[in-house]
Amino acid sequence: MNVPLPEILEAHPPLPAVARRPCHLVGGTPVLWIDDPFAAAGCGFYAKLEGANPGGIKDRPGLHMIREARRRGDLAPGTPIVESSSGTFALGLALAGLTFGHPVTVVTDPGMEPSILRLLTTLGAHVDQVAAPHTDGGWQQARRQRVAELLARTPGAYCPDQYRNPDNVAAYRPLAAELTVQLGHIDVLVASVGTGGHSAGISRALRESFPALTLIGVDSVASTIFGQPAGPRLMRGLGSSIYPGNVDYEAFTEVHWVAPAEAVWACRQLGRRHYATGGWSVGAVALVAGWAARTYRPGTRIAAVFPDGPHRYLDTIYNDAWCRDHQLLDGEPPSHPDEIAEPGERVVTGWTRCSRVSHPLGRAAEPQAEAGVR
Repeated sequence: MNVPLPEILEAHPPLPAVARRPCHLVGGTPVLWIDDPFAAAGCGFYAKLEGANPGGIKDRPGLHMIREARRRGDLAPGTPIVESSSGTFALGLALAGLTFGHPVTVVTDPGMEPSILRLLTTLGAHVDQVAAPHTDGGWQQARRQRVAELLARTPGAYCPDQYRNPDNVAAYRPLAAELTVQLGHIDVLVASVGTGGHSAGISRALRESFPALTLIGVDSVASTIFGQPAGPRLMRGLGSSIYPGNVDYEAFTEVHWVAPAEAVWACRQLGRRHYATGGWSVGAVALVAGWAARTYRPGTRIAAVFPDGPHRYLDTIYNDAWCRDHQLLDGEPPSHPDEIAEPGERVVTGWTRCSRVSHPLGRAAEPQAEAGVR
């Protein structure tokens, strides 16, 4: 049976214009309604699916930071780029290197998935892997020290410094604009926190239109960002063993810490129920956004940022044998988080909430560094 063209167009809106370059595929990501099993029907949240970008959410800052560095003259044509990354930002920089014509070296550690190592090489990036964590700052500090070594012996090389570069924050204004167009009004934003870039950038831009916006930060257990002691972390993409300068502590209404088993459960539920899932950050954010949907008054419009898709995690989160080896298939998480009054009240090992957020070192938000490090 031939279906009339108007009906086809109504069911399938016209495709966007053909992209001439891969960087043109970044942005304009869709939003998906998520309810069961995280919340009752009609009481869910809106997930911004940043995994629809070619490499994930950090395609945005990868392109923006390099474009701005070139515009200012901080980055000369063809100059090498050297940066630390656990994965997603590395993909964004590989895209930026391809787009603007720069060789890219990514400094990472043994926790980077073999699939991402192979993909980065395929995309033309060089991968430099540190062998041991720093005694105080863990793998992140070890990577940053290695970046400094490479910069010192590579004249003219440039480091975007995603942890402290204000261009990282500014890169997310378009994402905030997209959410505003897609949802019309936003009451609550739920975002994972690693470098602090997308939580600061999106919330800052949204508050220009919605001053009463509630920002809920999602961190990993054993992360030092919000005042817990740093420790070994299985989860990648959120959390830190250092204090990233881009974290806007004053912007947060509350913070939740999530454990690996809880994130795995949420990731798998997203896949089974909604055909949209991703990595550690996605699972942790979904768990917390579902709680917000159940807890806040009916009608509250909640947006949650899903930073990536599932493909990087097929050998970990979505591998039953790997999850059993790490005791991550122990059943459904609690329906509500544990509560602590102060971030350092005690060491948390599972989903925990704190409504007091401040800089762990007792100071106001750190002044942002000059954009980029040469």
